Amino acid sequence: MIHIDPLPGTPKYKGKVKSIIDKAVKEAEFYSEAGIDAIAIENMHDVPYLNRNVGSEISTLMSIIGYGIKQKINLPIGIQILAGANKEAMAAANSAGLDFIRAEGFVFSHIADEGLMNSDAGELLRYRKQIGAENILVFTDIKKKHSSHSITADVTIEETAKAAEFFLSDGLIITGRATGEEANIDEIKSVKKSTKLPIIVGSGVNLKNLENYFPFCDAMIIGSYFKQNGNWENGVDKNRVDMFVKKVNDLRIK
Repeated sequence: MIHIDPLPGTPKYKGKVKSIIDKAVKEAEFYSEAGIDAIAIENMHDVPYLNRNVGSEISTLMSIIGYGIKQKINLPIGIQILAGANKEAMAAANSAGLDFIRAEGFVFSHIADEGLMNSDAGELLRYRKQIGAENILVFTDIKKKHSSHSITADVTIEETAKAAEFFLSDGLIITGRATGEEANIDEIKSVKKSTKLPIIVGSGVNLKNLENYFPFCDAMIIGSYFKQNGNWENGVDKNRVDMFVKKVNDLRIK
């Protein structure tokens, strides 16, 4: 996961669009050369996030960044636009020729730190159909991080997974409670048995616990761990990336 620098109009934006694009493309090229299997971009630095919508100043630049990366590397490329701006992400992915989006709030309501977020599966997939973007996969968070799920406390993560599958999700993302926190391995195992969808670990994977997750998931989203001191706000740590990729390749041989 590439955390794009603050975008125009957000509190931390520094007024340098070209440098934002160049940095993201350079980071993607590094990951590709290091042996990463896929790249995703998200506007992580755009705090505080809006709830379910962003302006054109965000979605257009995210599309340009995605397009720039797609022209440089031959890997699957995806996009997430925070917070829960799934239609904007779909539009940006379609314009940039990307391969997937990460969608939060796909099924069931929850309270995020941005406020109440209702499910949007029906609206999102109809929009995908309308713009001819059915080739773009939708990987969906379930019981997502940074959220209260008290509204659906009587709905298990397994039932949530089945609902996402019924509503035509292309893959399920399971996270810990917050960015960088480990996902519950028992939940991953249980969801794996409950659905035929690919399972993606969305937070907390590191060199020490990688081997625990490896047999039970189809993909892992790594963001914070690849940064200096494991902090998502820092620059990429080449040694962390190299050691992680080596460990993954060793596990694949086993």
